[in-house]
Amino acid sequence: MKSLILRSFALLALLFLGACSTTPTVEPQASYPEPVFAIDRIVPADAVDVTAVYDPLEGMNKRIYNFNYHFDQWVFLPVVRGWKAVVPQPARAGVHNFFENFRDVRTMANSILQASPAKFFQSTGRVLVNSTIGLFGVIDVATSMGMPKPDEDFGQTLGHWGVGTGPYLVLPLLGPSNVRDGVGLFPDLVLQNYIQDDLLAQPVRATAFLFDSIDTRENTSFRYYETGSAFEYQTVRWLYSTKRELDVEK
Repeated sequence: MKSLILRSFALLALLFLGACSTTPTVEPQASYPEPVFAIDRIVPADAVDVTAVYDPLEGMNKRIYNFNYHFDQWVFLPVVRGWKAVVPQPARAGVHNFFENFRDVRTMANSILQASPAKFFQSTGRVLVNSTIGLFGVIDVATSMGMPKPDEDFGQTLGHWGVGTGPYLVLPLLGPSNVRDGVGLFPDLVLQNYIQDDLLAQPVRATAFLFDSIDTRENTSFRYYETGSAFEYQTVRWLYSTKRELDVEK
């Protein structure tokens, strides 16, 4: 019996060694389909690289961006939260509509400068309806009537006539911009102040400026460093630059 067992073990050992000495068969590599989310399928061929925006002032812009973040965190957003806690939503909507009516006047002026009669008549119709039926713009009757709302500023007017954006620029408190749009702020502010001088007394104008700033921040959904991107500065820079190109083209 012992010899039978030993012969069985010897036979198994020989079979095992023979199997180990056999060259393994190499299976052909499987051919897998291309991933659905391949980058060339997601990103258009003519897409602009987020780093391609002309930003020679990046060092200064990043410092201003960081300042805006801290101001937003410690001043602007707490004021907005207090505003929302104290002022009922219908009253806040009335304030928002009132200032939007002034922006429609800005669009009227820039539509003339852009030689765009369609936008001029649309914005003029809105101003006439909201300033009368809408009680000086407090009620947005024009939108409820389905009237289009074009939005034009002097930066877009300059772009319409072929003026380039110039370097990217982050403005204190105001956020992302560029040299062209930064220059374009001044004619728009002069127009707004000229209109308000005729309609509002000096103390009311100062209060209106404060309310306009708070309302603008309340209705701007962006929050610094909450985008989830490790490259938020570059992302915001690209998004703003792309949006302004589209604004000029529309």
